[in-house]
Amino acid sequence: MKKPTQEEQKRMCTSKRKFRSQGDALDAALLAGVERRRKAYLCPLCRQWHLTSN
Repeated sequence: MKKPTQEEQKRMCTSKRKFRSQGDALDAALLAGVERRRKAYLCPLCRQWHLTSN
């Protein structure tokens, strides 16, 4: 699998929900009932937190 281009990374970032902190992201996953299937990560592009599936 090839590495996404900078433009592809930017599109992926802008399509995801952003959270101010890791705790906020994990709380949102908990409220949605998907906390065991989601991890929070700090986005290098927007410097905010996103949720990803693992």
